[in-house]
Amino acid sequence: MKASSQPQEILLAEPRGFCAGVDRAIEIVERAIIKFGAPIYVRHEIVHNTYVVNDLKEKGAIFIEELRDVPPGATLVFSAHGVSRAVQDEARARGFQIFDATCPLVTKVHVEVAKLHKEGYEFIMIGHKGHPEVEGTMGQLDSGIHLVEDVADVARIQPSQTALLAVVTQTTLSVDDAAEISAAVKARFPMVREPKQQDICYATQNRQDAVKVMSSQVDILIVVGSPTSSNSNRLRELAAKLGTEAYMVDEASELQESWFEGRNRVGLTAGASAPDILVQQVIGRIRALGAVSVRKMDGIEETIKFPLPKGLRMNTEQTLEADSSRLHSPGA
Repeated sequence: MKASSQPQEILLAEPRGFCAGVDRAIEIVERAIIKFGAPIYVRHEIVHNTYVVNDLKEKGAIFIEELRDVPPGATLVFSAHGVSRAVQDEARARGFQIFDATCPLVTKVHVEVAKLHKEGYEFIMIGHKGHPEVEGTMGQLDSGIHLVEDVADVARIQPSQTALLAVVTQTTLSVDDAAEISAAVKARFPMVREPKQQDICYATQNRQDAVKVMSSQVDILIVVGSPTSSNSNRLRELAAKLGTEAYMVDEASELQESWFEGRNRVGLTAGASAPDILVQQVIGRIRALGAVSVRKMDGIEETIKFPLPKGLRMNTEQTLEADSSRLHSPGA
């Protein structure tokens, strides 16, 4: 590669990486391991990131999909994506010690669904079929919740009544795509009830807004995130829609030198479940290809922190041990 074709600058998105819900979920597992001892069982990946899951496995977490794989009397953690009422009921019936790491912003959607269902509402859920968050939210009800993945789906759904109809949304969607689908829902069902505040979470919104600002300033955008991460995929898709060449990588080893040929400025962001240690490794790899400077964008500073569940309070010695084992988050 000629010197003139090497990347010269890395532009870092702000904000990027861990959000408050992800930070809380990981800390719940880590504290449970320290307080109760390994193994701690976790239903589904605690968050959708390969590095995080492998790190927690090494510390003593066992990830399962079926509750029958959890031994009697074990400690069980529900993932950040939330679970259906059927899973909650089965876990209680099996007598596990349960800690719920569901993101509070997802729980807010569950609470809204339960409340409006009692008032007779049916629901249209905007989301991706098969995603655990969607399964968890739709699983709050036995019936009366209809999934739409795109505008075409809106024309196909057949609620049993339209007088009491409400919209809920997966929290990690593309803001623009969700708005387009919501507009189609509103056009077909003018009286539909919309959330007082949009269900798409603040972190998803902030990271997408940062990519919108960054895209016009860079020649290529790299998103750090695992293939299963919805919000990470949306960042890459958004950049591509804005006309910026974009790639998503799980780790630095996936970067290909050919991507950077003739690309002077590289944009770099990370999904809400990707730890900062992976971002730093990607920076190191791009520096090795020739980048000589790293510059942070101006952006929103996120200060939200969600409380931990009762039962995970620790003495000072345990807290210090937990803090020392924490995955690195942005700024750590």
